[in-house]
Amino acid sequence: MINTFATLLVFQTLGEGLAYALSLPIPGPVIGMVLLFVYLLVKDDAIHALAPTSMALLRHLSLLFVPAGVGIMVHFQRVAAEWLPIVAALLASTVVSIVVTAAVVKGLQK
Repeated sequence: MINTFATLLVFQTLGEGLAYALSLPIPGPVIGMVLLFVYLLVKDDAIHALAPTSMALLRHLSLLFVPAGVGIMVHFQRVAAEWLPIVAALLASTVVSIVVTAAVVKGLQK
């Protein structure tokens, strides 16, 4: 489990390194996930090795939201003062996500 967890961290680190070195506007973890996806496509047996560790991380995914929740509580006054732009951004991003998802699904069904 430690080896496969290290593998996941290596891909995240590679993504962070590429994003920093190439000054890419894409977050490093996203680049790392793409690299991991390509690795899983190329190496067939890797998915079986990574599955138990991935499932263990998914079971505890809610713990990763604790820092964000604490940050909101610590900066509650600022969030309360700027609630309108926050709500507008959340609504706009939700609508854009739904529209893009619908377009992709429609495109894939053809």
